[in-house]
Amino acid sequence: MPTLSEYMEEISDIWDSRWMTNMGYHYKKLTEELEEYLKTENLTLLVNGHAALELSIQALGLKGEVITTPFTFASTTHAIVRNGLEPVFCDINADDYTIDVTKIEKLITDKTTAILPVHVYGNICDIEAISDVAKKYGLKVIYDAAHSFGESYKGKGIAEYGDVSIFSFHATKVFNTIEGGAAAYKDANIGAELRKLMNFGIKDEERIDGVGCNAKMNEFSAAMGVCNLRHVSVEIDKRKKVVERYLERLSGIKGLKLPNYSRIENPNYGYFPVVIDERYFGKNRNKVFDDLKNKNIYTRKYFYPLTNTFECFRGKYNSKSTPVAEQISQRVICLPMYADLNEADIDRVANALLEGR
Repeated sequence: MPTLSEYMEEISDIWDSRWMTNMGYHYKKLTEELEEYLKTENLTLLVNGHAALELSIQALGLKGEVITTPFTFASTTHAIVRNGLEPVFCDINADDYTIDVTKIEKLITDKTTAILPVHVYGNICDIEAISDVAKKYGLKVIYDAAHSFGESYKGKGIAEYGDVSIFSFHATKVFNTIEGGAAAYKDANIGAELRKLMNFGIKDEERIDGVGCNAKMNEFSAAMGVCNLRHVSVEIDKRKKVVERYLERLSGIKGLKLPNYSRIENPNYGYFPVVIDERYFGKNRNKVFDDLKNKNIYTRKYFYPLTNTFECFRGKYNSKSTPVAEQISQRVICLPMYADLNEADIDRVANALLEGR
């Protein structure tokens, strides 16, 4: 969060204009600044990342089946289902937990219209392979880029890849607008459709030619984003120091697989996932989770459970078809990770993790 005085100064003009929502000054300002920061020409702000994804799917007019991954947050799968589409789950690779591109093609049917991969923990998907498959079969590509804010791939901003890339600006993210999200896209027609869909389907003052919803970002959230964007580079540098201390304390421990940020062009250090192999570490993930919780250290089984095992989909999907994702979901734990985490607390987490094994 910015200082209270900085935020109050940013929003003070709202008391003069009384313009609190509907694409006002702060909305436009943040849009322009994010387009520059994310190195993309077209970006639309929405009320949250889920709305950005759900409405992007609708804006593309997708039908039938969408190939995606179950190793993700609920939003990814729910956005597909809420559009009346069928998610087809592809396994992940055990290296960086992104979609296994070698298994996508065999899942394509005459009903497939899109691929929805997820950049996981800031790890970037195999973009070239996904693009090749999509072009071969005439499929759309929507990237769930909620974990990869500000990152790039081969010199281009990650927002530039796919037909659409969506971002989450939830309070827990590297960059936040309290609650918010965005969709980046190449085709300006997608933006026009998004702006209509997020405003009840209103095309102009007298025409409503589609069924939309209310998914506009308000001025107070946009102003928070304007403030936070000024400091995001400093915050990422502070996160890097947290990661370096974790790696210093936990590297070389048998049974712990730590993240490898060196593979990411410019990592945002959003998460610190650890995959635990009980055979060598001596404790399984659930025991570690409980032990840390009993010491008031709150971690996250993230992502667990897999989306294809949710109760709301019981009996519909088979998690055995994604064995790598299932294995990782049962072993992964994300340690506390935020910019102001001090060295003493990092050491407390590391000591508690290693205790009693």
